[in-house]
Amino acid sequence: MGTPSRYEQFQAFRTRLNERILADVPGRVGGTLNTKRFFTLDGACYKPGTLDGKTKELLGLVASMVLRCDDCISYHIDACVHAGCSDEELWEAFDIALIVGGSIIIPHLRRGVEFLDQARSEMAK
Repeated sequence: MGTPSRYEQFQAFRTRLNERILADVPGRVGGTLNTKRFFTLDGACYKPGTLDGKTKELLGLVASMVLRCDDCISYHIDACVHAGCSDEELWEAFDIALIVGGSIIIPHLRRGVEFLDQARSEMAK
């Protein structure tokens, strides 16, 4: 087995650090109640409501691209893939981010597309 893909590295890092932040481990200080509440609120906002989950994840993806947060972009691309977004839907969301954010989005788009390809590859396994 070779070097883990960026997708695999992202998933392992995110899982490990979220557990560290949210776990109550004896002798180790973790996240405060406010941190835990924020994580819970974040998760709740993306649950289907008047807007379906796919739409909410696409909105999160566009916001993340405009804010230029690569970890957030990766998270939302993965969530979009798992929510059943087509590549066409994702590319339309990328286009919205480009229009709103301008050319500074292009490096994040490159990394996002690479991550999307890896996410699709993982889903195919």
